[in-house]
Amino acid sequence: MSRVLVVDDEPAIGWSLKEMLSDEGHDVDLAANVGEALAATTRHAPDAILLDVRLPGRDGIEAIPDLRAVAGDAAIVVMTAFGDLDTAVRAVRAGACDYLVKPFDLEHVSAVVARAVAERGGGASVGAADAAPPTLVGSSPAMQEVFRAIAVAAGSDLPVLVSGPAGSGRELAARAIHAHSRRHDGPLLVTSLSALAPGTIATELFGGDSTGLVARAAGGTLLVKDIEAATSEVQERLAGLVDSGHGTAPGQEAAPPARLIVTTSRPATATGPWHGLAPTRQPLTIALPPLAARLEDVESLVRTFLARHAATTRTRPTGVSPEFLAAARARAWPGDVRELRAAVEHAAVVARGSTLRPEHLPSDDRGAGGTVDAATRQVGAAIREWAAAARAAFGRLPEPDLHDRTVRLVEATLLREALAHTGGNRTAAARLLGLDRATLRTKLRQLGIDD
Repeated sequence: MSRVLVVDDEPAIGWSLKEMLSDEGHDVDLAANVGEALAATTRHAPDAILLDVRLPGRDGIEAIPDLRAVAGDAAIVVMTAFGDLDTAVRAVRAGACDYLVKPFDLEHVSAVVARAVAERGGGASVGAADAAPPTLVGSSPAMQEVFRAIAVAAGSDLPVLVSGPAGSGRELAARAIHAHSRRHDGPLLVTSLSALAPGTIATELFGGDSTGLVARAAGGTLLVKDIEAATSEVQERLAGLVDSGHGTAPGQEAAPPARLIVTTSRPATATGPWHGLAPTRQPLTIALPPLAARLEDVESLVRTFLARHAATTRTRPTGVSPEFLAAARARAWPGDVRELRAAVEHAAVVARGSTLRPEHLPSDDRGAGGTVDAATRQVGAAIREWAAAARAAFGRLPEPDLHDRTVRLVEATLLREALAHTGGNRTAAARLLGLDRATLRTKLRQLGIDD
């Protein structure tokens, strides 16, 4: 098997890694600091190095060039319990081939070491260009994994699929990938397909000449938001461009390809847009966690938003009470981080310079337990599923009328529910719906609803 050097100043971690890796047949050396690591590397050249970041006397990432000078093409895997985007990018740029966040699962470490040894020498260094400051905030394990994935993606030209709930920071992740990539001096063009009329999406992306975004993004990055809004033909055309390695529309002169990043609110496993790609061009996937899955980040997010608000308004940052943070953690945020940011900015205005307290948060009329929020998400999911089926059934008609079909479907269901709730009393139903009785009567007639 291979020789592995574990560099960590915590004896328990070194011992457990040595036991696990030795059981798998590896020869394992231990070091507690950079000096010991260099000495061990000189004695026995390792095939892989598991390197902690915070070491006594010297930072592990800063020592990678010296270790590389002695260890040659040994695969270096950085370990840290204090990861953020900057740490992840520093590690990859210094030549690390992977990034482990503590506490880690030993089976995962085993898989990472096996892959690192197999791909030894394939570090994803992307040069020493200045990086843009991190734009994502969080120290939770979930966000540290996102930072690791962004750093790895930044060192590659493969397409990237970024998934996550609306408001979770998908565009920020995509922008971070571009900012830390080889292409950071090239253009970053962004388009949101959900904001375009379906018939204009192909023209927006491909154009009839060099006006299309795909061509204009050559040498840089094209960020396509809400890829699920594209027709299957557009998705396949994008996949074909990525698969062939060309970033220009058919018939144009060859140009440096555009690096493609797409985002979706659907699960990352729904990779419909990429089914035509060759295995070597399959996208990297980054799944942003919902805020509910990383509540330990609420405090850092709140303080970050307050600092940004103060900088924008040129005011002094306000304090934050523990009760405000507790209320923020307890509240459902269907709009995810974006909604939390808006609420913090609202609170800062209402507090007028005083310490933020729960009463400064905007009112929440959604009911205890987030019942309305959950129902809203279910309705959204049902509409997306219906829309996909409707596109397939009616999308090729000379004059598709999906909007009218959707409105009639939703409105008919709502009116029937209101009438059922009021026992058929149209006056009470109209009051519940916020309509006058004549309008309700007209709608019932148009929809063919008998009460």
